[in-house]
Amino acid sequence: MTIWFREHLFALKSALTHLRAGTGNFLFNVLVVAIALALPIAGLTLIENIRPISSQLSIEPEISVFLTTETQRSDATALSVPIKRLLKDLHINGKLSFTPKEKALAAMQDSSSIAEVLSTLGGNPLPDAYVLSLSNSDTDKLEQLVEQIKALDNVDVVQVDSAWVKRLAALVQILQIGLLFLAVTLGIVVIVVVFNATRLQVISHQAEISVTRLLGATNSFIHRPYYYTGAMLGLFAGALALGVIAISLQPLNQAIAEFAKLYASEFRLTPLGILPSLALLGVSILLGLAGAYLSVRRQLARVS
Repeated sequence: MTIWFREHLFALKSALTHLRAGTGNFLFNVLVVAIALALPIAGLTLIENIRPISSQLSIEPEISVFLTTETQRSDATALSVPIKRLLKDLHINGKLSFTPKEKALAAMQDSSSIAEVLSTLGGNPLPDAYVLSLSNSDTDKLEQLVEQIKALDNVDVVQVDSAWVKRLAALVQILQIGLLFLAVTLGIVVIVVVFNATRLQVISHQAEISVTRLLGATNSFIHRPYYYTGAMLGLFAGALALGVIAISLQPLNQAIAEFAKLYASEFRLTPLGILPSLALLGVSILLGLAGAYLSVRRQLARVS
């Protein structure tokens, strides 16, 4: 075990010596790899911030039935009877609640931004409405129910309120697939960059490698410093990419805060947590190690 640690410590020292000799090239390669890693990391950060919102939103379908503004209150309250009859005919379990236009107006006036607009109208422009809450098991009958409600007297607009939540969940899923494709593509780019950087390094040390072989060094002994170089390249590039993304969230959050105030929300983008960041650093190291492994095997096979 002592010999194993000694060999790896020597390989690490050799890798650091190679880096000091070509610091400029190493830093340039770190920058290129960091740019490639920054794109999927930024996408993952965005998805991780959106996912809690989409998971907290209820996807149980709700139907809002808005009546015409000319509908009398007696006719509005009587509309519950045909709606309940439709639910019974379609064998749908739902909860129906009536919202008078006065209650809807009072709720909107609680918002200071909307209250100023409503005060200029001089009256109540809102209609009476019904909200029908259904279970997920009845989603297959949703379209049929909506069409039949639209055909009722005094009904103006019928809106399925949960449709946008389902669209958001579908959008997040599409983003995840796109992010996976982007990550695989840029992961290949990272391997190619490290492959080429290691190849140039092996070529520049070809004479040193030949002398080391004459002295009886094994292939593992010769390969090991380049593996450490590739791993360090991936580590530094991954850390740089994570740092840049975390810093760039600050100006973005300033713009998002102004937009979120319009919806009485405090949404803000947060950097990835410690465990996801460590996992990404591990992936970066593995990509750098893979590029170095492929390059060293191929290039030293030619030298031999």
